Amino acid sequence: MLNFLNVYSLPLAELEVGKHLYWQIGNLKLHGQVFLTSWFVIGVLVLASVLASSNVKRIPSGLQNLMEYALEFIRDLAKNQIGEKEYRPWVPFVGTLFLFIFVSNWSGALVPFKLIHLPEGELTAPTSDINTTVALALLTSLAYFYAGFSKKGLGYFGNYVQPVSFMLPFKIIEDFTKPLSLSFRLFGNILADELVVGVLVLLVPLFVPLPVMALGLFTSAIQALIFATLAAAYIGEAMEDHHGEEHEGHH
Repeated sequence: MLNFLNVYSLPLAELEVGKHLYWQIGNLKLHGQVFLTSWFVIGVLVLASVLASSNVKRIPSGLQNLMEYALEFIRDLAKNQIGEKEYRPWVPFVGTLFLFIFVSNWSGALVPFKLIHLPEGELTAPTSDINTTVALALLTSLAYFYAGFSKKGLGYFGNYVQPVSFMLPFKIIEDFTKPLSLSFRLFGNILADELVVGVLVLLVPLFVPLPVMALGLFTSAIQALIFATLAAAYIGEAMEDHHGEEHEGHH
């Protein structure tokens, strides 16, 4: 049965959960699978950026048109969530998050990683590993803390006792739950999508999994959009001037 499902003895639907390839460098243990697929995604993004900007035309077409559309989309997203006065410095960060997650999610569905055999485990989308999503969420946490401190200084801590002082413990808990919710939402959705497609390919190969794979591409894009939108919203919230709004309201 398994031989019938394999094409030229290449396991297209083999599932391995919990097995990983590690690189030991001194006392440091690195997750080799995540590094390999992350470098692949970074390489794709760098190559696309270089090709799109190597011969810039006044009337864009092809890859240049696609990258300019992506830039406009990210710019609008950042402007809507952070505000027109503050959004420009944060476009690169929000755009990097969105493009990295988007390409990572799609790479798991479109790139035949499973054809590449490793000593341990198998290659999958970087975002299907909790280490990647937690790292992205922690970067987001550092970004909105930096945004708040850079604008308000120590006055940023005033947000923790707004509107009343007993909100302090709840605001501290919220700072921990924000990155947790971001990381687990992205990790859970991408891993679940890959497992569902893998099981369907194993049970009913070829035609039946295709609609599920198409739906997976759509939901993967939505997950990238949700992550980038929430990251931008947290940054905007950290820089929001509540006192200024109240003062304007009295006028």
